[in-house]
Amino acid sequence: MVSLDSKTKQTTTKKSRSPVDEVLGLDDQFVNRHVDPTPNEIDQMLKELGVSSLDALIDETVPSSIRFQKGLNLPETKSEHEALKQLKSIASQNQVFRSLIGMGYYDCITPAAIQRNILENPGWYTAYTPYQPEIAQGRLEALLNFQTMISDLTGLEISNSSLLDEATAAAEAMSMSLGVAKNKANAFFVSQNCHPQTIELLQTRAKPLGVEIIVGDHQQFDFSTPIFGALLQYPTTEGKICDYRGFVEKVHEQKALVTVAADPLSLALLTPPGEWGADIAVGSTQRFGVPLGYGGPHAAYFATKEKYKRQLPGRLVGVSKDTQDKPALRLALQTREQHIRRDRATSNICTAQVLLAVIASTYAVYHGPDGIKRIAEKVHRMTVTLAEGLKRIGYTISSEPYFDTLKVETEHQQQILNAAEAQNINLRRYADGAVGISLDETTTVAEIVTLLQVFSGKETLPFRLEELVPELTFEFPEAFTRTSDYLTEPVFNQYHSETKLVRYLNHLQSKDLSLTTSMIPLGSCTMKLNAAAEMYPVTWSEFGKIHPFAPTAQTQGYQTLFTQLRQWLSEITGFADISLQPNAGAQGEYTGLLVIRQYHETRGESHRNICLIPESAHGTNPASAVMCGMKVVPITCNERGDIDLDELRAKAEKYSDNLGALMVTYPSTHGVFETEIQTICETIHQHGGQVYLDGANMNAQVGLCRPGDYGADVCHLNLHKTFCIPHGGGGPGMGPIGVREHLVPFLPSHPVIETGGEQAIGAVSAAPWGSPSILPISWMFIAMMGAKGLTHASKVAILNANYIAHRLDDHYPVLYKGNSGLVAHECIIDLRLVKKSANIGVDDIAKRLMDFGFHAPTVSWPVAGTMMVEPTESESKEELDRFCDAMIAIREEIRAIESGEVDAEDNPLKNAPHTHEMLIGDGWQHSYSRETAAYPAQWLRDYKFWPAVGRIDNAYGDRNLVCSCVGMEAYKE
Repeated sequence: MVSLDSKTKQTTTKKSRSPVDEVLGLDDQFVNRHVDPTPNEIDQMLKELGVSSLDALIDETVPSSIRFQKGLNLPETKSEHEALKQLKSIASQNQVFRSLIGMGYYDCITPAAIQRNILENPGWYTAYTPYQPEIAQGRLEALLNFQTMISDLTGLEISNSSLLDEATAAAEAMSMSLGVAKNKANAFFVSQNCHPQTIELLQTRAKPLGVEIIVGDHQQFDFSTPIFGALLQYPTTEGKICDYRGFVEKVHEQKALVTVAADPLSLALLTPPGEWGADIAVGSTQRFGVPLGYGGPHAAYFATKEKYKRQLPGRLVGVSKDTQDKPALRLALQTREQHIRRDRATSNICTAQVLLAVIASTYAVYHGPDGIKRIAEKVHRMTVTLAEGLKRIGYTISSEPYFDTLKVETEHQQQILNAAEAQNINLRRYADGAVGISLDETTTVAEIVTLLQVFSGKETLPFRLEELVPELTFEFPEAFTRTSDYLTEPVFNQYHSETKLVRYLNHLQSKDLSLTTSMIPLGSCTMKLNAAAEMYPVTWSEFGKIHPFAPTAQTQGYQTLFTQLRQWLSEITGFADISLQPNAGAQGEYTGLLVIRQYHETRGESHRNICLIPESAHGTNPASAVMCGMKVVPITCNERGDIDLDELRAKAEKYSDNLGALMVTYPSTHGVFETEIQTICETIHQHGGQVYLDGANMNAQVGLCRPGDYGADVCHLNLHKTFCIPHGGGGPGMGPIGVREHLVPFLPSHPVIETGGEQAIGAVSAAPWGSPSILPISWMFIAMMGAKGLTHASKVAILNANYIAHRLDDHYPVLYKGNSGLVAHECIIDLRLVKKSANIGVDDIAKRLMDFGFHAPTVSWPVAGTMMVEPTESESKEELDRFCDAMIAIREEIRAIESGEVDAEDNPLKNAPHTHEMLIGDGWQHSYSRETAAYPAQWLRDYKFWPAVGRIDNAYGDRNLVCSCVGMEAYKE
């Protein structure tokens, strides 16, 4: 990893803005576009709070002992145009070669209709995870398409709705196998023909769990060591298609599970793993229309047998019904998830790759089964033609039979690689001297000719390609040929023209509430503006068409981007260095704890495995600790919501010899800046532990205080929260970690591209830098905001939260406040009293908010029966007032129930949300009017967002689990 030395720090030298710019009005400030409240609105809100100024508010909110007073040392603020111009200059340093390296990554064609209508469409990329399914039916349908596509292609019964990448999906398969295998083995077999990044990530994941990884040849493995599972690659990393049936039978005799990492495009032609005995299939759907992006983000998949549905990692979309018996989609079996199971969870996944899964499933919808098969056949035919040509020249192919990848034996590896590079082509270098070639859907006949010229060393070939074709056989051996149908459902067979596809996508989008509709005030999730200028560079070819294992000499633009972003994030957090490899917030948690674990091991203190976690910590923390082999010891909070210092000290003392870490969220998930955070950190350090700080709430700290200054040793950053990468309906995300100087040597490495520290923990993501193609979003945000803009944004985020808390406090008590009676950037409102007085639960209020056109705040977390509200700095006072007015109007509806004016069961809250179908039908028999149901606020007359379905029956959906799009109507009772 590049160190942040004095040379790189020169890039942050501030340049004075010319006074002439300001006089002539040339000082174009992006901050005024990102931070919505105007100075006048800010003054109005401050007056409501009884605070003299924004700075006075911050002085009362953020403890003075941790305030960062110097001001961030960041580059001078740039306008949108200036930032884009500079970033384009950086991007131009990347050399876009034709990469035929393979190893799980392929160039592909993103249909323009998909790029324009999904990837570049804020209606899709600004939506939140579909935890409120009545206003997320479009995304849920696209994800159900994804699950159906994966189940069909893999031949397995059930699929989740995406994971982070192929390597981490394989690791999740290993964990699941360990949990469900009916033997007591502690070893996991991994074929040596798996991708190297997958092998190393499995080794990283296995170490803290005490699992033995056996890497070897499946044909030679004698099972003398009992195993609980095995991983195979299909086709192999070298391109060979193997018959694994005999090996699978032997694994099953051990009562172990078989996982197959399979290329989904190849499964259009090859016998799917589920048909020859696989228990789990994993892989990447990147080549289904998702750009290379130097490694991500891409949607991985995970398919298995239905009997393992409760052990399935990640999210599962299921079919249920609403109050009108209409089929409706929802996330099923949510009790499996880490927020509920906490330290009993088998996985810490909270970020999928929804936006990329939507792209991949829509790619299948657009092309249909015939189109997918044609693409697969084209790729294979090109590969067969190239292989025959290479044989004519005199080369041996050692990867037969193959689908799209050839391993070519040669004694002149470097000469061939140089010749290919001269043609702007990257090939794979094997350690044994061979050369690898992986073709894809963008391969042309001219490219085949160029490759043959590269290998022959001559411009004129001794044959013409036309001469080869009559002699070629494109069929696979019978054992490998797929005979079963796939993608037979109507959705994959009716939207093949662009007109139909665009109308279908618009139909889906209309069912989803996103930031294009209204504020999404989710606590801990920071749903702020994702500016168009930030998103624009994501689709630049200089970023999108780079293979993750391209030579670093060709990726100097990315290296510059990484260096600058690491430097800026280090300055913002106060840490010595940053690793960009973790590609989700939960991955960042896990990586940070692994770094701490490695630090203890190198000091001869591997016994330090106790992790203290306060009740106010983020929900994924306990699961992350368990995955790192740590034992979770909870710490309670007092009535103010603060960590109980006496209990913390007592348990730190009790576990002093074995104390590994404290996981603390700051500001806490209770929405306050605890004044004793430094004392908390010092207590842990006194007993030999390290402090992991969850950065989920960094939006309240940027420019105001720095975790590295007040005692944290490691902190992950949610770039998809604080630094404007959009949520994309539940992913993508990025979760880089910052560490203090003594932890820098342990930052994660990678087996293919050198990165990480001298005593690195190993890879935690499939690609060396996680999901690089979305990092330009955060680069743009920081470059356009600058030090003052970022600090101002934090202040306004705190102001907006306090304004909402102030307006709602008389109607819904704010549960926790700081010493000054103020909250941080979010607040928890207590709804438990209305449950007692009117039998109105938090879900009733959440659903009624949909009638007002709002997504609910975070419900029943971190405290059951409450809502956690976070408005962010991007929302105007007008929008804040609209939300508060809606909440107050709902409280009045509850008072009507309390007084007996309105029926306790038949009322607008119990029946919410109200769909247009409910209102226009003849069967309206409620005691309140249609107008009350549909238009409870005047502003809804101008714009009304209609929920697509009524309230969904969650229990029915879990009892009658259907998670593919086969005959949804058949499941109505």
